[in-house]
Amino acid sequence: MRFHILTLFPELFASVLSSTMLQKGQERGALEFVLHNIRDYAAGKHRVTDDAPYGGGDGMVMMPEPVVAALEALDGPAPRPWRVLLSPQGQPLTQAHALTLAERRTVALVCGRYEGVDERVRAFVDEELSIGDFILSGGEIAALVVIDAVSRLVPGVLGNATSTAVESFSGALLEYPQYTRPRVFRGMEVPEVLLSGNHQAVAHWRGEQSRARSRGAVRPHESPINEKEGEGHEKPTDGAG
Repeated sequence: MRFHILTLFPELFASVLSSTMLQKGQERGALEFVLHNIRDYAAGKHRVTDDAPYGGGDGMVMMPEPVVAALEALDGPAPRPWRVLLSPQGQPLTQAHALTLAERRTVALVCGRYEGVDERVRAFVDEELSIGDFILSGGEIAALVVIDAVSRLVPGVLGNATSTAVESFSGALLEYPQYTRPRVFRGMEVPEVLLSGNHQAVAHWRGEQSRARSRGAVRPHESPINEKEGEGHEKPTDGAG
C-alpha cells in the first residue's frame, strides 16, 4: 500500500516512518510512503502557501492553489489515489473505517495548517477524516494516527497476521487483559487459568473478561452488549484532526 503525504512539514514524519512496524512494512514491500511538500507547488519567488481570511479574523488560511496542485500532481496512468483531508469536520476514524482504507492501493493524506484550508479544497478530496474532538497545530499528527491504524491492517506488515483480529475495536468487545512474566509482580499474580495449559478454559476466561471489560469501560458503549453472544457495538469517542 502506498501513502502520499501532503504537508508543509515533511520533516515531522521522518522518525516515525523509519521506526518499528512502519519500517518493517516498508522492508517487506507492503508499505510505501511518499512525502510531498505543499510549498513546492506554490507560485512565486517566496512560495507562499497561506493568506489572510476574507471577511477578517485571526490567523491565516492555506490557499487552495498549492494544495490542489499537489493533489493533481499525483494523477497519472496509475489509478488516482483516494484523497483524504484531515479535518475536524470529517467523519470520526474508526477501526472499521481503517480496515476500509487498508483495502485501497493508494491513499493521499492532506495535512492542513494554521486556521485550516480554503473551503474550496474540499471539492477536490474524496473524504474528510477526524481523529478526535480536540485542537491540534496541524494535520500531521492526525495523518500519523491514520497511517498507524491503517498500516497494521495491510497484509504483510505485522509478523502475526492474526493479532489484529482479537484487538479492541476489531469486534464488538474490548480486548481481554494481557499478562507476561514475572508470574508475581508486587503481590499481584497472573490468573491461574492462564498457566493451566487448558486452551478451552483460557478461551472461556478471555471471553468473560472481554465482556466484563466492555461493560465497565470508562467510555460508554453506543449500544448494549449481548450477554449471551457477546455481541454489541464498540465505537471510539469522536475523533478530529
